[in-house]
Amino acid sequence: MANESHVPLTAGLPETVLPDPPAEASAALDSALAEDAATRKEAVARVAAAYPRLSAPWAELADIAATEGHQVESYAYARVGYHRGLDALRGSGWRGSGYVRWAHPSNRGFLRSLQALRRAAEAIGETDEEERCALFLAQLDPDLPAAR
Repeated sequence: MANESHVPLTAGLPETVLPDPPAEASAALDSALAEDAATRKEAVARVAAAYPRLSAPWAELADIAATEGHQVESYAYARVGYHRGLDALRGSGWRGSGYVRWAHPSNRGFLRSLQALRRAAEAIGETDEEERCALFLAQLDPDLPAAR
């Protein structure tokens, strides 16, 4: 008797692609990033408040805080963006393994948040977190650019 159970065969690890953010969110973030340095952080914070589930504004806030020398603040923003990204990935079918590639622009907010979390962990001396983030990034996308 032949085994009639269906076992899906896939070539390698599954890949998850996050949905594109709403067009108005992308436009708002682009507009906020175009502001001068004195008002940019507050403008990006307004976008994060309006679209808290998106990782990209949190990644931008993490980068701005790091540039200003506020590493703990950068860490906090990056952690929020990372966790919001995990929520989005799970909502898109990700089950804790598989690729989340930089090649898909919709994945970049999450990946940038994780990159920022790694950098901030390094800056504050949290070596084990830095190493976990570096390993996770390599697992998610072995071809990930080192920095944006």
